[in-house]
Amino acid sequence: MKGKVKRIVSEFNSELKLQGFKAFQIEEEDADIRVYSRKEFYKICLTTGRSKIHYSDKSFEQEGTILFFGNPHIPYSWESISRSYVGYAILFSEEFFKNSERSESLQQSSFFKIGGTPVLKITTEQREFLIKIFQKMIAEQESGYVYKDELIRNYISLIIHESLKLEPSENYEKNKNASLRLTSVFIELLERQFPIETVNTPLKLKNAQHYARHLHVHVNSLNRAVKETTGKSTTAHITERIVTEAKALLLHTDWSISEIAYSLGYEYPTYFNNFFKKQTGTNPKTFRLGDV
Repeated sequence: MKGKVKRIVSEFNSELKLQGFKAFQIEEEDADIRVYSRKEFYKICLTTGRSKIHYSDKSFEQEGTILFFGNPHIPYSWESISRSYVGYAILFSEEFFKNSERSESLQQSSFFKIGGTPVLKITTEQREFLIKIFQKMIAEQESGYVYKDELIRNYISLIIHESLKLEPSENYEKNKNASLRLTSVFIELLERQFPIETVNTPLKLKNAQHYARHLHVHVNSLNRAVKETTGKSTTAHITERIVTEAKALLLHTDWSISEIAYSLGYEYPTYFNNFFKKQTGTNPKTFRLGDV
């Protein structure tokens, strides 16, 4: 049985990487074999059942039908609680979706942002509409239609835009000034540093100077743009994101605190302990044990 599962996983990943996308139906018996690299693929998932979603350092317990948006740069995990659990999902790479003229939707949508809305409650009517879209994608990916990639990108865009209708309009107001553009690039670069998936690939960009150098701007220009646009300093954004990742690693991995410290760019665990306690009011060990 293990050999069969490994073979299915291998075939699944090979097809996913080759096409840049994979749509499929979620069934109870094969839920555990959908193994893929989260750092490479976005995920949109329509499910009916009871589940608990761990998204970054937060948890959402949901019952009924939901639409979930997974960002490859934000750590998340999924627990199925109910015995009956069905749905549909599509995985797709940023490179695949960027071929669309409407690829800006990923960056504009709050669904894929760390402070956004990764889970939407779906009505019965919306569920039936979305199921038809997922079924069309599944059927289309098996077809020989020469333009099926573009058609599937259109289906993804349709799901995103149908979901945007459920959000307040202020969530996607645009202001195309220079400060906003620079801030958007900084935030995107910041998110691309996460999640930390192995101890052997520690965080490289750790402060405002590192990000300014990477973006080829003066650190004062970056600080001014970020402060003007968000009301928070560049350092505050970096610090908050590192704390969020630290909490997620403490809660959802079995790495030692020393390994977590190293993965986040701290040469000595003491430095990480001091940083974490200053930002959260507690030390990493106490947080991990839940004694807070």
